[in-house]
Amino acid sequence: MIRLFLALLASLLIAAPVSAERVKDLGNFQGIRTNQLTGYGIVVGLPGTGDDNLEYTVQSMKGVASRFGLQLPAGVNPALKNTAVVLITAELPAFAKPGQKLDITVSAMGKSKSLRGGSLILTPLIGADGQIYAMAQGNLAVGGLGADGKDGSSIVVNIPSAGRIPEGATVERAVDTGFATAPTLMFNLARADFTTAQRVAGVINGRFGAQTASAIDAVSVSVAAPVGADVRAMLMSEIENLEVDPAEASARVIVNARTGTVVINSAVRVSPAAVTHGKLTVRIEENQQVVQPAPFSQGQTAVEQQSGVGVEEEKRPMFLLDPGPKLADVVKAVNAIGASPADLVAILEALKQAGALKAELVIL
Repeated sequence: MIRLFLALLASLLIAAPVSAERVKDLGNFQGIRTNQLTGYGIVVGLPGTGDDNLEYTVQSMKGVASRFGLQLPAGVNPALKNTAVVLITAELPAFAKPGQKLDITVSAMGKSKSLRGGSLILTPLIGADGQIYAMAQGNLAVGGLGADGKDGSSIVVNIPSAGRIPEGATVERAVDTGFATAPTLMFNLARADFTTAQRVAGVINGRFGAQTASAIDAVSVSVAAPVGADVRAMLMSEIENLEVDPAEASARVIVNARTGTVVINSAVRVSPAAVTHGKLTVRIEENQQVVQPAPFSQGQTAVEQQSGVGVEEEKRPMFLLDPGPKLADVVKAVNAIGASPADLVAILEALKQAGALKAELVIL
């Protein structure tokens, strides 16, 4: 299996040329992003799977009741098995306008075992600035379920303490992105690279004229643009669809030590090195044998321990890595000695320590 994986990896990544990509696939314009919203609310109508009489649940229900002019008697704490306090999360897309709908996720905060069958009471959703940007309400769709037996046994499928409400929130306030009035447009790369930033600026200048764009650093490209939402929207649309050849990724080997997964990109090179890899196995076997005494003797039946100790060493030949081999050569050489993922990790770490591996080794 490991040989098939290594061969497939080599065929996919051998000297793969960098192909042109659209600018929109390399990053995004500054300010054009989603915003996180959160809220604290109450879910009612649960079939006895709520928070019961937790103090903050009682306080929350008193607050809800007070909105309608209802005052619960002092000192009275109702058993709220049909109610649960929840946190609501949502993402507000860029340019979302009042009246548009958002999907929301509702998660139990307290002891509620399941939110199945519950309804969220009208709850404001707040942004990082403390302002209300949406209002949420609706019936929950819960994918999990749970059941308890009288003998204490229970079963839980998926996560019944969290659910979603499709289009459960309505936008009440728009977020000003400022793209129409900012002095310049700023395009930010998803991965920092000076070469790619310079190439993006060059492609924009080639399309719209010199001095239109300039690389500020390894991430940001500044674009001069006239003021006006309609003009800038047209300009941004054209820029996003321009094609550019991004820089080749840095040589890197990613190793997941927990799963044994190893990923090597096509930029990895190694210096001349000789590698040998062997495996030493020590086996200890313990057996018991019943020993019977001779007839008419005074001996007794006894159990005799028999131990077997053996050492096996798997012989594997040394292989030589020529100067500057590429990914295919590394994979082919490791494949030749039948290395497992764990063995491959050990070989790569040794090559790195010896200074022969020309790549960053990342252990997850």
